[in-house]
Amino acid sequence: MPYPHSKSLRALPASLPRRVAGLLLAGTMLAAGPAPAQETGPTDPGDATATNALQDPPVAEPPATQATAPDSPAATTRTTPAIPLASADGQEADAATEIGRQNLPVPSIDGLRTATAPWSDEPPGMRLGTFILRPTVSQGIGYERTKTGDNVQTRSFSTTTLRGILVSDWSLHQLTIGGAGTFEKNFSGGKTTEPEANVDADLRLDLSAETTANLTAGYSLEREDAADPNAIANANEQSAVQSFRGGARIQRDFGLIRGTLGADIERTTYGDVELSDGSELSQSDRNNTEGVITGRIGYELSPALIPFIEAAVGRVRYDDARDFAGYARSGDVYAARTGVELDLGEKLRGELAFGYDRETYDDERLKTINALSVDGSVDWSPQRGTNVNLGLRTSIEPSTTPGESGYVSYLASADITHEMRSNLVARLAGSYEWRDFPTSPSSNQNVYIIGTGLTWGLNRYLALSGDVSYELTTPETGANTGVTRAGLGLVLRR
Repeated sequence: MPYPHSKSLRALPASLPRRVAGLLLAGTMLAAGPAPAQETGPTDPGDATATNALQDPPVAEPPATQATAPDSPAATTRTTPAIPLASADGQEADAATEIGRQNLPVPSIDGLRTATAPWSDEPPGMRLGTFILRPTVSQGIGYERTKTGDNVQTRSFSTTTLRGILVSDWSLHQLTIGGAGTFEKNFSGGKTTEPEANVDADLRLDLSAETTANLTAGYSLEREDAADPNAIANANEQSAVQSFRGGARIQRDFGLIRGTLGADIERTTYGDVELSDGSELSQSDRNNTEGVITGRIGYELSPALIPFIEAAVGRVRYDDARDFAGYARSGDVYAARTGVELDLGEKLRGELAFGYDRETYDDERLKTINALSVDGSVDWSPQRGTNVNLGLRTSIEPSTTPGESGYVSYLASADITHEMRSNLVARLAGSYEWRDFPTSPSSNQNVYIIGTGLTWGLNRYLALSGDVSYELTTPETGANTGVTRAGLGLVLRR
């Protein structure tokens, strides 16, 4: 079962190519800049040995230009640089700088933060009081083909997606709200699909220079995948899954020691399943609430390297004391991890943790699940315009099969974006998931996903996007399921 705290864990690759290490070293040396000149005290003008022979010879001053005022009886001599570096009040005076200054954003509303960010091709967003809203609307068409054994189903559909992020523009504290909603309507191949939605909010409170608190909340709605182990076979429409989340976390630095304590709660509900004969099957016995308390202690070896240990304990409580088959699936969850945080700036940053997960059940007939875990994520930029995100996740997922406790999900993913041109971005993504059933190996599954896409920015606010993907699910027993998807659409940004 996934733990809320695991979302922040980041993975590190086993090794880095020598070329990337060289780039990181070169970037560090360039960022450091030349060594400052050593200050020297006054010397005795009569001492001819006051000048160090190892110092560079003095640089000759540029020749002075003669300027004679027409109304002056005598000529005035002064030194004038060929290019003015600064005006008398200390402000840059060249035309290029003046033009660049006009593109700077306005300061924060409260006036405590100045406008220092450079101009960007990204849409500026919409200012709403002390907030900045960046909305995106996508409209497209898509095609999907699902093949399970000899059974093939296809559908074509229109899709409308609304995304947005709202960020506060405060000098202290920060509120970030991000969300996305998608609605699909079939042209052929069945009825209109249910919408999908996801909203997350994070309020960061800067309590002091050493203490930071975060309050989080979220909601998501999605339809259970037909290839999920808990899906109902041959159903017209799977269950709609809703998730309500909330949490609080406080972090404090004690010199080189960094401590974090957090609490998260998640409520999950399942809608009815529409069977092939038109009847409905209730899934309310799967409704549950999970609460987890997490603690972490890290030691700052350097600002870029922080090893840590982490522990979590929680409880899963189902609304119904027993499910439709008579099993009590409520239970306790435990987790322990040790890992390292790495932050080398824009080039490389992330986390990697190894640990142990355990879930017990109130029903003695359900076997306890134990799993070694690897969790993490890493953001790597091998060169300007190219970004790579690698992820690892281990979670214990529940089961609805009588006598089956659940399964362990091991997921590895990679996402690459590359700017082919300033207005053309290519994407490549892939993932592999192994669903391991400890008490029923014949139910194990392998899930492979690969996809690619292009986004062409027609201008600052409008873009054309296209993508194609393929998903393959291979169970130990039964027929394989392959899903091919393709889409094309317009993206309007503000």
